[in-house]
Amino acid sequence: MKRVMGVDFGDARTGVAVSDLLCSIVGSATVIHSRNTDKTIQQLKELIQKHDVGEIAVGLPKNMNGTEGPRAELCRAFAARLEEETGLKVVLWDERRTTVEAHNILSEHNYHGKKRKDTVDAVAASLILEGYLAFRGR
Repeated sequence: MKRVMGVDFGDARTGVAVSDLLCSIVGSATVIHSRNTDKTIQQLKELIQKHDVGEIAVGLPKNMNGTEGPRAELCRAFAARLEEETGLKVVLWDERRTTVEAHNILSEHNYHGKKRKDTVDAVAASLILEGYLAFRGR
């Protein structure tokens, strides 16, 4: 069985979470620091190979009323390119409130300042992945 990857795509940082072998929980999470989409995709491809990933859930930022803005268009284009370059199934997953929840989780655990900035995207990717894995499990 192949793992599932959750991705929180951003301009400067992209959060990445990878499931455990059973695809039931988040196994690991990291952040790719890059403003260059080509480099981000290359690093994702390396992580995909390293962790034997078979499917990817990319967060789709929607407004609270369900509409999509310019950021959603960027994520759709990124997801399409990722699917094309990896040959893997890429699912767009509604990521509403994941960043807010990630900040709340980090506040509860006393992460502040640079420590939080370097971690929040990985936590958001984990929340995207958790939501998608729960959906798949149903």
